[in-house]
Amino acid sequence: MIRSTSSIATKPRTWPVVAVVITTLLGAAGSGAAAQDLAPAAISSEPTIHFTAAPVVQPLPQASETRSDADTGETPPAITAATLTELVQAQPQPGELSRELNCLAGAIYFEAKGESLPGQLAVGRVIVDRSKSGRFPDSYCGVVYQHSQFSFVRGSSMPAIDKSSHLWRNAVAIAQIAHSGTWHSPVEGALFFHAARVSPGWHLHRVAQIDNHVFYR
Repeated sequence: MIRSTSSIATKPRTWPVVAVVITTLLGAAGSGAAAQDLAPAAISSEPTIHFTAAPVVQPLPQASETRSDADTGETPPAITAATLTELVQAQPQPGELSRELNCLAGAIYFEAKGESLPGQLAVGRVIVDRSKSGRFPDSYCGVVYQHSQFSFVRGSSMPAIDKSSHLWRNAVAIAQIAHSGTWHSPVEGALFFHAARVSPGWHLHRVAQIDNHVFYR
C-alpha cells in the first residue's frame, strides 16, 4: 500500500474497475497509497464499490524524481473479452518481465493480492496514472520506490515473491492490463489511495471505495 503521506500511482470499455501521497507511515504490512495487512483471499470479480460526491480540493503537490526507464518495451497483444476475469485469463504469461512491469506487478501483488480483480486493477491504474501525472516519478519503478510511499518497500527492494503462485500470475496479468489501458477502472485519474481501515483526513476529492481501499484525486 502507499503510506499515509501500498503504497503509488492506463485503461476496454465495459466499466467494471487506481495511490496516494501519505504523510504517515502505516506499517510494514500496510501500504502508503493504502494499508497492506490484508490476508490473501479468494479473488472475486464482484467487488463492493461505493462512489461518493465530495468537493474537489487541490491535491497536495508531490515532488517528482529523476526519470528512470518508463518504457516497458512491451507491446500488449490485442485481446477482447466480455469481462475483466476473461481478460485476465487471456493475458500471456511472459517468461521474463521487463523491470517496469515487474515493479508494477509487484506493487499490485503486495498492495492488493487478496482483493478482487477490479480492486487490483484500481491499484495498478493509480501507479500508471502517477507515472504520467508530472507530479511523481515518470516510471513505474520510480513511483513504487519513491521514498515513503509504499510500506512494503524496504530500502530499494521488495520482499520475495512466490512467482509460481496464482496470485502472482493474476498480478502480472493485471499489470499488463493496467499498463495497456485495455480495461476501464472506475477510479481512472486517481493518484492516491489508503486502506479503508484508516482515516488519514486528506483534503482530497474522494472517488470511490473498492474492496479495502479508498481512492482519491
